[in-house]
Amino acid sequence: MNDLAQSATPTPGAATDTALPVLESRGVGKTFRQGPQEVVVLRAVDLTIGQGERVAIVGASGSGKSTLLHCLGGLERPSSGQVLWAGQDPMRLSERERGLLRNRKLGFVYQFHHLLAEFTALENVAMPLLIGKLRPAEARERAAAVLARVGLDHRLTHKPSELSGGERQRAAVARALVTRPDCVLADEPTGNLDRHTATDVYEMMLELNAEQGTSLVIVTHDTDLAARADQIWRLDYGVLSRAAA
Repeated sequence: MNDLAQSATPTPGAATDTALPVLESRGVGKTFRQGPQEVVVLRAVDLTIGQGERVAIVGASGSGKSTLLHCLGGLERPSSGQVLWAGQDPMRLSERERGLLRNRKLGFVYQFHHLLAEFTALENVAMPLLIGKLRPAEARERAAAVLARVGLDHRLTHKPSELSGGERQRAAVARALVTRPDCVLADEPTGNLDRHTATDVYEMMLELNAEQGTSLVIVTHDTDLAARADQIWRLDYGVLSRAAA
């Protein structure tokens, strides 16, 4: 039995162990090679995310915040150290298995919505469920319910070009949450919005975090938004440290 199959049928009690971190990095480092030079982006990063926790990561542009998020989400392989999703190392899986596990356990929200232009809001949000082999009728039903929760029940058949910036980002949040993931990783999710809309979208994310118990890791430049998190961490030249309260 492969690692992914084992994760789908865990040993008794493993799946319900709320003490097990949802997401964890242990000594994660990341180095990129540029010609003959090596650029160190992350240096021995330790971070533990518990169930339902809201964690903000702040820092200057180029400090490695997006790279850290990509490592946590299994989109980048750490050069050193280890990332664990509920105790499981995704890098021990094949690329296909890792993608399927990521689809179940994690949701992603970016500064730009990345909705597919040729599909409606409903089709965009249902897509992760269809990738996970859910029946199309059930996928559409669940997608419609999440879109209604984010205030887009009147926009189901609209394509991204027919939505406002705030509506597109709400749809992106709905897509991240539709699989009921353990954790949502958000990279400057309000950075492309005006202040009022940004606050509205962030409030909605916090409400859904509280309602669903989904953990939230958000990279942001906005100190006011970061202040709403349970923990604030600062990344400086690849070194992660707990920010002062």
